[in-house]
Amino acid sequence: MASSTPPHCTITAATKPQQTPHHHHHHHHQTTLHHPNTNTNTKTPRLSTHIVSASSLPHTISSSSSSSFLSSRQTHLSSDFSGKKSTRFVSKLHFNRPRSNLSAKHSVFAEQALNQLISEHPLSNILLGFEPNLSGSEDYCFLIRELGNRGHSSKVVDCYDFAITREKKVVDKGKLASTMISVMGRLGNVKLARCVFDTAIDKGYGNTVYTYSALISAYGRSGFYTQAIGVFDQMKVQGLKPNLVTYNAVIDACAKAGVDFDVVSRIYDEMLAIGVNPDRITFNSMLAVCKCGLWEEAMSLVAEMGMRGIDQDLFTYNTLLDVICKGGKMDLAFEIISQMTAKNVMPNVVTYSTVIDGFAKAGRLEDALGMFEEMKYVGIRLDRVCHNALLSIYLKLGRFKDALNVCQDMENAGIGKDVVTYNALLGGFGKQGKYGEVKEVFERMKASRVQPNVLTYSTLIDVYSKGGFYKEAMQVFREFRQAGLKADVVLYSGLIDALCKNGHVESAVLLLDEMTKEGIRPNVVTYNTIIDAFGRSAGMDYPVDSAVSINGLSEGESSLAVACNATANSVEGDKHSRVMNIFGQLASVKSHSSREYNKSRHEIFCILGVFQKMHELGIKPNVVTFSAILNACSRCNSLEDASMLLEELRLFDDRVYGVAHGLLTGSRDRVWIQALSLFDEVKQLDTPTASAFYNALTDVLWHFGQKRGAQLVVLEGKNRSVWENVWSTSCLDLHLMSSGAARAMVHAWLLNIRSVVLEGHELPKLLSILTGWGKHSKVVGDGAVKRAIEGLLIGIGAPFHLAETNVGRFISPGTAVSSWLKKSGTLQVLLLEDDTSEPDKSRLDQRPVLQLLPV
Repeated sequence: MASSTPPHCTITAATKPQQTPHHHHHHHHQTTLHHPNTNTNTKTPRLSTHIVSASSLPHTISSSSSSSFLSSRQTHLSSDFSGKKSTRFVSKLHFNRPRSNLSAKHSVFAEQALNQLISEHPLSNILLGFEPNLSGSEDYCFLIRELGNRGHSSKVVDCYDFAITREKKVVDKGKLASTMISVMGRLGNVKLARCVFDTAIDKGYGNTVYTYSALISAYGRSGFYTQAIGVFDQMKVQGLKPNLVTYNAVIDACAKAGVDFDVVSRIYDEMLAIGVNPDRITFNSMLAVCKCGLWEEAMSLVAEMGMRGIDQDLFTYNTLLDVICKGGKMDLAFEIISQMTAKNVMPNVVTYSTVIDGFAKAGRLEDALGMFEEMKYVGIRLDRVCHNALLSIYLKLGRFKDALNVCQDMENAGIGKDVVTYNALLGGFGKQGKYGEVKEVFERMKASRVQPNVLTYSTLIDVYSKGGFYKEAMQVFREFRQAGLKADVVLYSGLIDALCKNGHVESAVLLLDEMTKEGIRPNVVTYNTIIDAFGRSAGMDYPVDSAVSINGLSEGESSLAVACNATANSVEGDKHSRVMNIFGQLASVKSHSSREYNKSRHEIFCILGVFQKMHELGIKPNVVTFSAILNACSRCNSLEDASMLLEELRLFDDRVYGVAHGLLTGSRDRVWIQALSLFDEVKQLDTPTASAFYNALTDVLWHFGQKRGAQLVVLEGKNRSVWENVWSTSCLDLHLMSSGAARAMVHAWLLNIRSVVLEGHELPKLLSILTGWGKHSKVVGDGAVKRAIEGLLIGIGAPFHLAETNVGRFISPGTAVSSWLKKSGTLQVLLLEDDTSEPDKSRLDQRPVLQLLPV
């Protein structure tokens, strides 16, 4: 299901969790809901974003709050800036919610008829036999609904045709028509639902609120938002007043079609204006519109429910948790789960799956595992989705024995491995460089007759390409084509990403050209990958040893070029020959020979050409693009080169450019107020996106000597909780930080501890600095942040050393740190200063005239 796409979220994906039946529990919370002053110029009301805590839910509604609680959210950031990087979302289990019997007026004979209709044919004879005893439209509507609930579409049609010809009253015909439209909508047959509606209108029994509402719902269920709104407008033209069911259907259509939240705000305002009060279904549907990460709006919606005396049910909480997890606010999610249990709304498998997925995406894998343990403790059985999620987490942690145990548990529980399971195994083994296991898993997958999908092949191509095994990647690509699957933007983007990470930016640009020629439109993420690759020389990373092989196949074999070129030539003229030729050329040259960092200037031209192509295709950069530009700037050899890339910020958002340029050129005092305003707006993004922006900005400042500025930026991020659980007196957690941000934070943390010591307080017995174990590095345990912090600690003489049991943890006794901090020279090495040398700003402010490379 598509999710809403508000102006500050350009690339998202969302899935709507299915729930078990809800429970009714009254619960209230004390707070004040903020109502901004009415502004007659504000056409698009939005939610207030002041509520940020699960405990801040009101329990009374003031007399002055009868108007809509939705209000405009101020932003100075251009709407396209705040886009988020697209991600893949873990599948969620769909539960069939038991259908409630809305009509208690049907007769016993209707139930007897239903039992025979389910199992016997022909239907007309059964209905004829029961016709004298069936009590009109109520019984026929019951039969239509129940047959629909059981998926008997053809029997529903026959039953409706039988009933509609026998009813004489217009009202009864209208009931049958609205019921039939509703059932067809649930069965996904929108065309037939529309046909029933048109016939009812033509014959004079369909011009009712109920038939219109049923058709709106039918369109909405299938994602036809435009048609749903068209019917909604049509009914108002006909003089019919929409009721609660109508508005709920319209809002649900908005949620399923992924419309902007401000559209729902206007519908909600209209609903209140004509005196229709919302119910739980209204709010649950509105929560679903927030699923691109509008967690503050979602919290305000739940607060409004409490103010109106509407209980939150399991569906409400699960949808709220989904929104909050997508916003990366995992501590808040944990608080809400605690609130649920306190109110006797028991979490179910969807609740735990949602939060586990959130922790995993936030990189908090141990917390995710803790949720699994709690899930087992409360007696909730793991389903296939949970097993797959647990498997993925263990693989990311490199705990292969535990991962294999999960597979065994699935087998013991009678849960077969599906394509998601195998894809997780392929990706997990591949990221750890276990290429032999990757090949074995893929063969086992095919032997088990689990059909590989596009993601399977994308994963394999990504794994082999990043490992430098281009022959194997080419073989997978050939098999992908033979399977008749169509390449998509994910496959091409993954291959481009793999080429970029191995330092082959020019090959990636060639593949981008091939991608567009094939009619596959690159998205902003594809371009972000290439921009972010600038200057990432593979020689600066840790290339795969040429001796590493897959079952004896070495990436450096002399015969490899011949084999690859032969294969490429055999498909000459094929529409995918460019891909095959790229693989062949890459395989024929040992990667080390092309990984020298001597292409900086050339790559700048290449990246500027990428921007030119983005402009031609009308693909607007987002916040991740800006982060990629800043990352590229931090790898430039000179400030002048960096300014050529920074100019792209000016072309898109002059204010953001001004802040970055001012901080970079040492004009912090002049732009700091604007910087603080920008940081406030970045805080509204999801945690991974916001932290990536802070990381990129800090890295470029640190790289060009603005170290005090870098530290101030990092502290602003800390104050805005961009990185959760950053520090305490005993521990500094640098997970999700870049090397520049981490180094700036270490200085700030040690200065903070120094003030504690000088105030006469004792430090904890053991102090720790957590850097992570380099899960994204080609050599596990040798991440960039770890190396940067190790060098920093040695440089300043801090008494920390690596823990024996944790390759990403630096430790020191508190007494040793205390003694070091009291030394006279320690303060001097901890205080950061900016580079005071003045760059030639006149050259930095000029737009360079460049001959762009063709893309």
